[in-house]
Amino acid sequence: MNVDPELSTIAAYILDLFRKEGMMIATCESCTGGLIAAALTSVAGSSDVFDRGFVTYSNEAKSDLVGVDPKLIEEKGAVSSEVAIAMAAGTLDRSKAGAAVSVTGIAGPGGGTPEKPVGMVFVSVAGPGGIFVEELQLEDKGRDSIRNETARQALEILAAFGTRSFAEGAEDEDDDTFE
Repeated sequence: MNVDPELSTIAAYILDLFRKEGMMIATCESCTGGLIAAALTSVAGSSDVFDRGFVTYSNEAKSDLVGVDPKLIEEKGAVSSEVAIAMAAGTLDRSKAGAAVSVTGIAGPGGGTPEKPVGMVFVSVAGPGGIFVEELQLEDKGRDSIRNETARQALEILAAFGTRSFAEGAEDEDDDTFE
């Protein structure tokens, strides 16, 4: 499988960063369908850092594989900050990783609504510093573009918020982004 060279470059950086931290990574993906895991594993030697990846495309998979409460999905919708947080936390609980990244969103071309348009994505990272979530509103340039941009931004968010060194720095910050 060929992964976008930009994603492979970012993935190599992430793997080196987490290797230096002595941490493993796990992923939980809905709208990207495993693209983040594919980017990470496209780098030779990734097995010492990448623990596992869950593709939880269906709501049932989100519940069965990573423990997202079906009532939460029903109340908030699969594409929500709450579900993204539950996906990341559940992935961390069901892996040997020290940090987990999750994504849930609407890649299109259909499925969007006025409240949740195509390109709306939630990325969550659970790690030593707590749980971070970010809402992305990506331009609808097509399904592949949304999936690739989601993977790129998820990797960047993982690098920014998933490490021990960030957690140590976060203790000094008065930042309510972490829960």
